[in-house]
Amino acid sequence: MGQVAWKGLFLSLFDYKTEKYVIAKNKKVGVLYRVVQLSILAYLVGWVFVVKKGYQDTDTSLQSSVITKLKGVAFTNTSELGERLWDVADYVVPPQGENIFFVMTNLIVTPNQRQATCPESVSIPDALCYKDGDCLAGEAVVAGNGVKTGRCLKDRDSIRETCEILAWCPVEKRSKPKKPLLASAENFTVYIKNSIRFPKFKFSKMNVLATNESYLKSCRYSTEHPYCPIFLLGNIVRWAGSDFQEMALEGGVIGIQIEWNCDLDKAPSECNPHYSFSRLDNKFAEKSISSGYNFRFARYYRDAEGVDYRTLIKAYGIRFDVTVNGKAGKFNIIPTIINIGSGLALMGAGAFFCDLVLLYLIKKSNFYRGKKYEEVKSSSRKSLSSPTLNGNQSPDQLGEL
Repeated sequence: MGQVAWKGLFLSLFDYKTEKYVIAKNKKVGVLYRVVQLSILAYLVGWVFVVKKGYQDTDTSLQSSVITKLKGVAFTNTSELGERLWDVADYVVPPQGENIFFVMTNLIVTPNQRQATCPESVSIPDALCYKDGDCLAGEAVVAGNGVKTGRCLKDRDSIRETCEILAWCPVEKRSKPKKPLLASAENFTVYIKNSIRFPKFKFSKMNVLATNESYLKSCRYSTEHPYCPIFLLGNIVRWAGSDFQEMALEGGVIGIQIEWNCDLDKAPSECNPHYSFSRLDNKFAEKSISSGYNFRFARYYRDAEGVDYRTLIKAYGIRFDVTVNGKAGKFNIIPTIINIGSGLALMGAGAFFCDLVLLYLIKKSNFYRGKKYEEVKSSSRKSLSSPTLNGNQSPDQLGEL
């Protein structure tokens, strides 16, 4: 008996099994099945292939370089500096032109500073004093300009006494500017040269069209000239949602985003940059002590006696951050097959859903289950011919059982 069982098990390995298909004449389920099929097909064609371009291989490892060059001059006449003409060498930091550049629009000048002793500024809380004992000699002033000498002095321009310090004297005035010095910087221009490369597809391009030099000297970026890489600073700030004159007073940070979304199945001329502009610092923090953008730098000189002195400049201005992002796509058979296979799998899931509705959720589900599933018992021939199990009964016959 055991040998017979093992022989039967061995022979069953060579059996071929096929599915049994049942055509259900149910219009509701049939309509539901076609709606599910059409929905999956619309998703596959419309979203996966048309919108998301699922037939393409993509490259997001964009390699990019940015070179900037500013143009423009301004004339000022102040008590500290007198009459002065400002060009790019004066107001652009850093001068070499990278993807981050700073345009000075305002400044506080402290001329002729020399290393000596003088009273600290009254705006420094740690420097306020009433007697010499409040100024510990050799101690650095917290958030101040120098080191205490041990004396408490009254500045001739103040009613409060402060510690005497060893520093670059006279110390900087803490008053904020009332209006931007370089208000005409609104009309300065910046040339942004961007080169990109998608290494996977060995595709390279620039944001400068192959055109004559006279066009670049006269064009300005706008909706009418979207491929001109020369921008007015005033327009950039306005497109970012700010007013240039207000921003120039205490400074700020503007972001310039260059987006490259290239379909390499089309001509290379169809791959073009798209620019967007935004303000990166908090423009609603006008009353905050941290609002704006500024830093200090000095220009050093030496007099006839060989003593060094300097002019301290606290520069306010607008920092521009240029960022480049992008993605390229090109037809590839592998993602195409993968997405088609996923769509076919969804079709199978749709059929499974309709089976659940047909077999468990409608009124005649028992009848359809009897048609779909056939139970066979080898112990009794009678069971094979039983009217309750052969799956050929009508709903009325099933109700009588």
